[in-house]
Amino acid sequence: MKTYLGVDVGSVTTKLALLCEDGQLAASTYLHTQGKPIVQVQEGLKAIKEQMPPGTEICGVATTGSARYLAGVVLGADLVKNEVTSHAIAAMHYIPEVQTVIEIGGQDSKIIIIRDGVVIDFGMNTVCAAGTGSFLDHQASRLNIKIEEFGEQALKSKMPVRIAGRCTVFAESDMIHKQQMGHKTEDILYGLCQALVRNYFNNVALGKKILPKVVFQGGVAFNKGIIKALNEVLDTEVVVPPHHELMGAIGAALLVHEEMATAKVHLRDLALVRPISMSLLLFVKPVQTNVRLPSFSLMAESLLGGGDVVTAGKMP
Repeated sequence: MKTYLGVDVGSVTTKLALLCEDGQLAASTYLHTQGKPIVQVQEGLKAIKEQMPPGTEICGVATTGSARYLAGVVLGADLVKNEVTSHAIAAMHYIPEVQTVIEIGGQDSKIIIIRDGVVIDFGMNTVCAAGTGSFLDHQASRLNIKIEEFGEQALKSKMPVRIAGRCTVFAESDMIHKQQMGHKTEDILYGLCQALVRNYFNNVALGKKILPKVVFQGGVAFNKGIIKALNEVLDTEVVVPPHHELMGAIGAALLVHEEMATAKVHLRDLALVRPISMSLLLFVKPVQTNVRLPSFSLMAESLLGGGDVVTAGKMP
């Protein structure tokens, strides 16, 4: 079975998605980056290897995310793509009629405007954390609530309180004040959901024409409180696609599938992964390949052991 691997390495989470030729998800993994992107990519490869059916052949590898270039070096990727393109392609794969993509991740958030299957505009928030998942993580920790329970608890709110959400520092101060006033925890939680959504539309989506269908993806889409808050603001229902947390990786896999229509890469064994020293990256040099972006060859077969990653057009 021929497959294509997409790797999305973000500041908070690392996602890997292995797609069949028909675009179906064959294997996936979702890990916390923990400031160790190389280690987590290795762990992700091991998890993918364990899920791969016998006879599976990986015919292309692509990376995306904030650490896409580093991951591309480690994997000998055939394609390195930006997050906007990867998320847009994945959204159109599952929801062909999508016109607006809302993506909220751990440390950044995006809006992607699509018309007739083409990305015509986008916006990103990479400076302030108030409109991202880390904002919710921090406040949940302050309230002694598990982030996995945040959404369900927020949905129990009957009288949500307004939280100042333009800055995480002000939000925390305001939240403490609301606690001291005796407001219920669920009302504060949903107030935080509304604050994040309000911040998103006042910053990332400011000036963008939002048309249906609106697709909501990224790890924060697990939070049902955020989905409800989005639906309250928009005139249309927000659609959460399947595998919403993996969309960057899925998009990368779809893109490399298209890219490798005539080229071929073969990873003989994803299990042969060894710990890597950052100093080994000093021995990376660019090589000429038949792909759109520069690929990389790792000297002395140092990264994945035994030359297990081969760049496009270079077979063992």
